[in-house]
Amino acid sequence: MAPGEKIRAKIKKNLPVTGPQAPTIKELMRWYCLNTNTHGCRRIVVSRGRLRRLLWMGFTLTAVALILWQCALLVFSFYTVSVSIKVHFRKLDFPAVTICNINPYKYSAVRHLLADLEQETREALKSLYGFPESRKRREAESWSSVLEGMQPRFSHRIPLLIFDQYEKGKARDFFTGRKRKVDGRIIHKASNVMHIESKQEVGFQLCSNDTSDCATYTFSSGINAIQEWYKLHYMNIMAQVPLEKKINMSYSAEELLVTCFFDGVSCDARNFTLFHHPMHGNCYTFNNRENETILSTSMGGSEYGLQVILYINEEEYNPFLVSSTGAKVIIHRQDEYPFVEDVGTEIETAMVTSIGMHLTESFKLSEPYSQCTEDGSDVPIRNIYNAAYSLQICLHSCFQTKMVEKCGCAQYSQPLPPEANYCNYQQHPNWMYCYYQLHRAFVQEELGCQSVCKEACSFKEWTLTTSLAQWPSVVSEKWLLPVLTWDQGRQINKKLNKTDLAKLLIFYKDLNQRSIMESPANSIEMLLSNFGGQLGLWMSCSVVCVIEIIEVFFIDFFSIIARRQWQKAKEWWARKQAPPCPEAPRSPQGQDNPALDIDNDLPTFNSALHLPPALGTQVPGTPPPKYNTLRLERAFSNQLTDTQMLDEL
Repeated sequence: MAPGEKIRAKIKKNLPVTGPQAPTIKELMRWYCLNTNTHGCRRIVVSRGRLRRLLWMGFTLTAVALILWQCALLVFSFYTVSVSIKVHFRKLDFPAVTICNINPYKYSAVRHLLADLEQETREALKSLYGFPESRKRREAESWSSVLEGMQPRFSHRIPLLIFDQYEKGKARDFFTGRKRKVDGRIIHKASNVMHIESKQEVGFQLCSNDTSDCATYTFSSGINAIQEWYKLHYMNIMAQVPLEKKINMSYSAEELLVTCFFDGVSCDARNFTLFHHPMHGNCYTFNNRENETILSTSMGGSEYGLQVILYINEEEYNPFLVSSTGAKVIIHRQDEYPFVEDVGTEIETAMVTSIGMHLTESFKLSEPYSQCTEDGSDVPIRNIYNAAYSLQICLHSCFQTKMVEKCGCAQYSQPLPPEANYCNYQQHPNWMYCYYQLHRAFVQEELGCQSVCKEACSFKEWTLTTSLAQWPSVVSEKWLLPVLTWDQGRQINKKLNKTDLAKLLIFYKDLNQRSIMESPANSIEMLLSNFGGQLGLWMSCSVVCVIEIIEVFFIDFFSIIARRQWQKAKEWWARKQAPPCPEAPRSPQGQDNPALDIDNDLPTFNSALHLPPALGTQVPGTPPPKYNTLRLERAFSNQLTDTQMLDEL
């Protein structure tokens, strides 16, 4: 080591490392490479030859890249889960069972409310398809005779139209028979993916208040168009009927439930709880949460489940609202809302429907493993249902909330939010147009409900296996129907037919409960162990080396930069605060020497080593000796007399 470098190293060792004497980043990196236990970094500095240094630099950078890649894979695998399935055999709680008649209200009780609507619906069918009269008579009959004595009220608000593919932009009105120009968008409700052109299509037009913005909805079948048109007006009418009156117009528990049998014990209508659904009327729930104790079954098989016989009463069905006969059943948890329209299973009349169940309980891990929610408290959607959180509840609540915000009223088929009213013509004339536009945006995920709502982390699911058999048989109906008629004699005054009845069996096929549980695929200990293996494999270093890297590259590195920036800031501030002074004229000198210029700041040890030598001058030192004086003949030229005498002798 050169003398200057030794002095410099000693100064840095003895003096505090602050200010201009602080080491540079280059010196810090060199010191780290020489003193670290990571062999690759050391070989970059100590290797001789540029080629070897470049090779070692490439090897080291490649190893660092492999470590980062492997560690990233380990981190990603840490947030994955493994699924384990456990099967338990134990006594199971029986789920809640909600049963609804497909027809919501008795036709005799609501007919006076729907009389005008049904009359216009029949006239629409007559004008389009010619029944109940023959087709030849319909063609000969004029449109004026069809509308004789009738002032259409519902068709005036939402006109039913017939579209011909050969006449673009025009449609024929159902009731007037006149052709009218159709403005606005034409939306095909038959299919969102593809549309099959036909000669004639049936639909209706919805417009906003000022009739400037309209949308026409067409259907591939006249049945779908008329049922959808009827349903819109039906919801508008029933939304104005008080709840208590609607409950009285629907079926009572004694009317719907003829017999009941559960787990070998007889039951009756008192074991069922009323649940009123806007579109399905009075529904009844067995084994509800309002019961004191949750019922359980002791054995598997149809003999130990729920057995009921339902009175459907097909004569009281609304001919335009529903086109099928039977009942709907929903199997759910006690604290769960029964979505009749979404997950209901239909039961046929004159048949026995056996539903075998398998219980599956799922438990998912929440964040950071998935986006599920425990109870919905972290979802920014208000739960308008009086039930536990679920994904369906969140989606329906979101849509109903948007409906109240955008349209000013609530959609009839869903629960009513606080301080809101159901939509009707009198208070909200254009609610149908707003509802269709909002529902279209909801289906296309433009409202943001699908991105906000989360799946529940834990839920129960009953896997159903359905089988059918004819009931009652030909030989047994001779005695069975009279007995059931006698049992129901207090509620009805008619002789029962087999098409008025349906039998339902719900039971556990076995008492095996499947539990699907998620658990982390890797633990913290395993993750750290894998990190250590990757560091040892690619860099032959340990946790101490990692701490050393953090100290050098994060603490020392940034402290050097901070000190340098702070020093520059202090110098800049000092120059800004110092008052400017005029320069004094220089006095003439014999010879200028830049090395002898007087500096206001005293030089430090570090800067003194870098002072340049004076130009044109010599550093003073010891003068050279006069070698002529060292000659012996001149120094001893005069010899002594005694020595001369000796020389002569």
